[in-house]
Amino acid sequence: MQAQYIGASTIVLEVLWRFWPVWVALAIVLGASFLYKKKLALYGQLFDSGVGIAGVFICLFWLFTAILASTISPFDPLGQIPIMKDTLPGAIEPQSGLVYLFGGDKLARDVFSRMIYGSQIVLIIAPAATGFALMVGTTLGLPAGYYGGRIDSILSFLANLVLAFPLILLFYLLVTPGIRETPIPQWLAGIFFVFPIIFFLTLFYTRFKDRSDRHYLVIGLTILIGGWIYAGLVFDADPLSIVRIDPNRRTIFVAIVLGSWPGVFRIVRGLAMDIKTRDYVAAAQTRGESPWYIMLWEILPNARGPLIVDGCLRVGYITIALGTLGYFGLGVPPESPDWGTAIKDASRLLRSYIHPALPPTIALMSFVLGLTLLADVLREQSMKD
Repeated sequence: MQAQYIGASTIVLEVLWRFWPVWVALAIVLGASFLYKKKLALYGQLFDSGVGIAGVFICLFWLFTAILASTISPFDPLGQIPIMKDTLPGAIEPQSGLVYLFGGDKLARDVFSRMIYGSQIVLIIAPAATGFALMVGTTLGLPAGYYGGRIDSILSFLANLVLAFPLILLFYLLVTPGIRETPIPQWLAGIFFVFPIIFFLTLFYTRFKDRSDRHYLVIGLTILIGGWIYAGLVFDADPLSIVRIDPNRRTIFVAIVLGSWPGVFRIVRGLAMDIKTRDYVAAAQTRGESPWYIMLWEILPNARGPLIVDGCLRVGYITIALGTLGYFGLGVPPESPDWGTAIKDASRLLRSYIHPALPPTIALMSFVLGLTLLADVLREQSMKD
């Protein structure tokens, strides 16, 4: 029994229809953003140029796609229907009457559904890993740039030591099965995941140390929430089983943070060395403010522009790194619908079937393009400020 097909124009219309929840969400968010852009500070300024609008549109499109994947996707991304193996785009599944919009892969899975669910993996790991890398790099970069001397020498040596190692090779080593089976990924996770706790404890302590009514409450909540998340992520010991991460994804996460934090460190260190000479920093020192208060509440807010730009670009770099790891089959299960794995699976049959490779490739390219456009606009705005 052979699969029946729908026409190309019908495929296009069906794809657009499948994304209807995304179009509704985009209309609401973009409409509100245009209406209140003057009140939305830096985010509102993105809508002053076509490049910024395009960047926001692409990034929000994939964000809402990841959130609404179960509604958009017509099939289970891991489900296999033997008759649909290597079918061309527009093949109709006989039993359900639903369509393999982008065709089927070599294991008879729906390429369209796998592309949709692949966005969830990218949009969970890439921004989260970027956030942790920013936390680690900022926490170490601020004292290195502010104090200088021996502290700067030691921390800069650690950063340069990681930077001296080829990044892709570092990822490759950390996510290979031989390393994943050792305690090394968990040790590194234990180190990196503690940095957000340290950062927020220091941030709130320096801000509320003279206000006892808030000081103990904020510090206690930070320790409680931070310890709860830390236990779940590092030891898989969340008593409520809410916070947890798959060991394979944790290894990828740790590898990416390890390779990314030195770049953030160098940016923050350079900014701290420059900003600490400003008059408002001298005024804070004259008032008797502590060094960490000055670093977190005087220097860091004035360094946010370059850090936001770097954060957008770094999410794009990490997305490419995730695709590279998936392509080489490292760190993720073989059946994973992530874009890199999908491209790898499709690349083996490119001479016969090209359609399974195109959707994840275009998805990966478009998401990175959106982040790059955002970074360009944010860079321009930071230069104006």
